[in-house]
Amino acid sequence: MSWCALRRARLLCLRPHGVLLRSLQVKAESDGEKKLADILKQSFSASQIAVKDISGGCGAMYEIFVEAHDFRGKRQVQQHRLVNKALGDEVKNMHGLRIFTAVPEEK
Repeated sequence: MSWCALRRARLLCLRPHGVLLRSLQVKAESDGEKKLADILKQSFSASQIAVKDISGGCGAMYEIFVEAHDFRGKRQVQQHRLVNKALGDEVKNMHGLRIFTAVPEEK
């Protein structure tokens, strides 16, 4: 199993009940998760976005997955910087952030 496949398998827990909106799968439940997901939807032409509050509901730490063509040809650190930049001031209110990014597979 490739590293990419392992990473996607680990992230499946973030996106089992996604809502399909204009061919974009988004998984977010709390207000904080929805707010971050909305920001990411506006910033990227993503095929999948998942945001999960992993701080027990207080909004101090989030795990984010974004799969977008915007990341094609960019290194992982560049992809993560784009996500951080998109979230802007929201990141300042958090204790921590786990970012996972991927490029959609060519069909």
